[in-house]
Amino acid sequence: MLFQYPEIYLASASPRRHEILLQMQVPHTVLQVPSPPGEDEPRLPGEAPADYVRRTAMDKAQRALAWLRANALEPRPILAADTTVILGNDILGKPDGPADAASMLARLSGTAHEVHTAIVLALPAGWLRNGVCAEEDRLLDDVSITQVHFKHLNPREIARYCDSGEPYGKAGSYGIQGLAGAFIEHIAGSYSGVMGLPVFETARLLDTI
Repeated sequence: MLFQYPEIYLASASPRRHEILLQMQVPHTVLQVPSPPGEDEPRLPGEAPADYVRRTAMDKAQRALAWLRANALEPRPILAADTTVILGNDILGKPDGPADAASMLARLSGTAHEVHTAIVLALPAGWLRNGVCAEEDRLLDDVSITQVHFKHLNPREIARYCDSGEPYGKAGSYGIQGLAGAFIEHIAGSYSGVMGLPVFETARLLDTI
């Protein structure tokens, strides 16, 4: 093993985040934490998109800590993440149907937008590291920001992509690792961050513990 990481919990049902941790050789268990009602957490009045994504990632980490304790699970570091597609001052969340997905893709067509993925590493009280037991919770966070440039999409391309089923369950109605990769002229930032878990920032947080 090139790097030695502690065993952690992944507080996410995303198969892409699970796969990225496997590629990083991070030993982990997926923690099935119930989501709050609704598909996406509401944005607070006047909240900037960049603040929203960091807050929602922190909220996920705190819910995971509470779930860990409520179920008397072994204390281990918990990794939580949230990915947000930002166009101007708007947050493009997960589409609620074909029409919504097509509308988002039409807005992204021929533009540059940002993908923010915020990550939080929660170190629970009681976690034993190097023979030392943590006395209180610690929360470490970081964020990856990537600019993504879409080519101009025609209505047929949008309709065919929506028919593929790929837009659903994904922020901004697309996944860079799938068919939508053909829409992206270039990115400036982290490919893995757009997928949902930035490798560099994740490794940097894990290296601090």
